[in-house]
Amino acid sequence: MKSIDRYMARLIAVPLFSTLIIAAMLLVLDRMRRLFDFVATEGGPVNVVWKMLANLMPEYLGLGIPIGLMLGTLLAFRKLATTSELDVLRAVGMGYGRLMRMPYVYALALALLNLGIVGFVQPWARYNYEELRFDLRSGALGAAIKVGEFTSFGDRMTLRIEQSRDNGANLSGIFVNTIQKDGSWVTVTAEKGQFLAIDDPDTIIFRLTNGTLVNKSPDFGNPRVLTFTQHDLPIPLPAMGDFRARGNDNRELTLPQLWQVGHDPARSAEMRSASLADFHFRLVEAMTIFLLPMLAVALGVPPKRSTSALGVFLSIVMIVTYHKINEYAQDFGSLGRVNPFFALWGPFALFSALVGWMYHVVAHVPGGQPIGALEKWFGKLAKMLVRLLPGRKKADA
Repeated sequence: MKSIDRYMARLIAVPLFSTLIIAAMLLVLDRMRRLFDFVATEGGPVNVVWKMLANLMPEYLGLGIPIGLMLGTLLAFRKLATTSELDVLRAVGMGYGRLMRMPYVYALALALLNLGIVGFVQPWARYNYEELRFDLRSGALGAAIKVGEFTSFGDRMTLRIEQSRDNGANLSGIFVNTIQKDGSWVTVTAEKGQFLAIDDPDTIIFRLTNGTLVNKSPDFGNPRVLTFTQHDLPIPLPAMGDFRARGNDNRELTLPQLWQVGHDPARSAEMRSASLADFHFRLVEAMTIFLLPMLAVALGVPPKRSTSALGVFLSIVMIVTYHKINEYAQDFGSLGRVNPFFALWGPFALFSALVGWMYHVVAHVPGGQPIGALEKWFGKLAKMLVRLLPGRKKADA
């Protein structure tokens, strides 16, 4: 018996983890290009892209875990069915209930993992992601100074840097213009420059090398021109406000915090409804994982003498469609027109009934096939397409 569990565990593990890795890679690659464009536009350092992607991984795992479990279980039972191993196992007295033991071990572990991710890890990761975006736009990550552009520090200083090398350690082509309160102004050009931190957190020193300084003041008639080999120019940092506190968005709240806000009489009715809708949405998404092994078996076992892959396609369609229905139910429950509990758990009950019926047909009805009609229609359509192929017509002739 234990050998059967180990065999089922191996069959499920390969497609499960492969799906998780491939889905995460595809989502990361799609978002990576946009993040690089965003960071480049804001002028921030490249390493912030990896920090932003790391904070997006919990969201990607929350989406990939259900699909991975679905495809892992489905492909495992499909392999058993197409190689006649399923018939042998059932002939020796192993029913679907016994074979479902290992899929539900995976389901329990992944449901707890998914609940931990969407309930506690993902809210903090999303807040950190938004904080990184704020830091980029405010200049806290070095985005305030853009190479090749004029940058203003307040109303009295303008700075331009022609080139930057070694991640900002070596700057060249420096132009600085400052205007004093008494109407005097100072213009500096330098061959090279380097920023140096000092004890004052609101000011940095711009150390210039090999340059020219032009000073015009009402106290003297003609501008003064000086050349220097080294000159330290203090630059006030742009004022930046602190990033907002966590919790302005329900997606940044953990499950206990959502429950607390949803039952806080001091909050508005709309806020309470939105918090409870998000709370039940996350619980429903985690509980749905326990339905996926049964749905995978119902769709993964093809009819006798058939190798149709229609069930694989339908499994993706069903899980994505149900996820979108939950998102719509969450938005509907957030409006307060219907109790969020019924808005989210009502579709879950209907989906559970559908999955239970499909599993009952394939597991307990002799020769039962819950998508038998679709399989026949799909088979006829495939034959019609084959007949329409040009190569097929020549072979018939």
